[in-house]
Amino acid sequence: MLRATSSKHTFLIFFLPLFLITCLVFLTAVAGFRENADLLSIGLTFDLLILIPFLYFLLIRKTKIPKTTILPIMILGLIICKFIIPAENQYFLDLFKTWGIPVAEVFVLGFVVHKVYLALKIYRSNNQENADFYNVLKKSCKEIFPAPLVIPMVTEMAVFYYGFFNWRKRDLKDHEFHYHKESGSIALFSAIIFLILVETVVLHILLAMWNETLALILTVLGLYSIMQLFGFTRSLSKRPVYIVDKKLFLNYGIMKETVIDLKNIVTVEISSRDIELDSDTAKLSLLGNLESHNIILHLKKEETLTSLYGKRKNFKIIALHIDDKLKFKEQIDAHKN
Repeated sequence: MLRATSSKHTFLIFFLPLFLITCLVFLTAVAGFRENADLLSIGLTFDLLILIPFLYFLLIRKTKIPKTTILPIMILGLIICKFIIPAENQYFLDLFKTWGIPVAEVFVLGFVVHKVYLALKIYRSNNQENADFYNVLKKSCKEIFPAPLVIPMVTEMAVFYYGFFNWRKRDLKDHEFHYHKESGSIALFSAIIFLILVETVVLHILLAMWNETLALILTVLGLYSIMQLFGFTRSLSKRPVYIVDKKLFLNYGIMKETVIDLKNIVTVEISSRDIELDSDTAKLSLLGNLESHNIILHLKKEETLTSLYGKRKNFKIIALHIDDKLKFKEQIDAHKN
């Protein structure tokens, strides 16, 4: 009975706004619309941009549907207004595009920051001083954004945070392990960033002679790629590998992560031998065999490695680099017994 009621409510949440939008679109096809376009255009703009999103908010406010889904409803209304309202009657629509959408975006950003701040505060009140910002951000965004947007939003915000805000040195605890100091990954990413920077400058100069707009677009894309790689690189030192509660948490910055039950580990092989990255084998790195490894874990059962933007790969063997490999092996063997 409760499930049936819930299904009806969910149907109503999406049906009612769509029904009202459809009615408003058909209203513009009525013969009398053109005769009163000035007045009716104001009403349509208000209904599609304010009234229907507010009605949608009332319908979802006591559900688990993220409140931020109001923004796509507003954007949908904006697009529909652009097509159905005569160009000469789009004054209030243009006003909303100039002020309404930016205000809504700032509100959503503020809402996300507030949620993350509260989550971090709760973590720290439980004596978790080194709370993992990336995990807190994922948890907060799952409560705010629709499921398909969670990982992209988390990735973009984490890149910006680790690249430009988190400069505080993180103290390593006894059960935590660095993997970036001796692996050569930092030097490799730094070289790639330098090459992209040089290529971006050269391409901009050459393309500007032919098409300034295209040169500007490619320059922006190049700078965006540099910002992404810079954030990825800096996250390596902020998210160590660690062992807690009989589980091994393998992180590679914000680029890859997995959790392995220690009972699932058959052997910890200290080795830098070449491995083939087949269907059962994964590597805790971004650039595969271009990056070094000195540990190979062999598992009893498959685990899942999550990469950038939610990409997943199952594995029974995983290669990784640990700066203090002997201590790492000792702790895993000790916790397994």
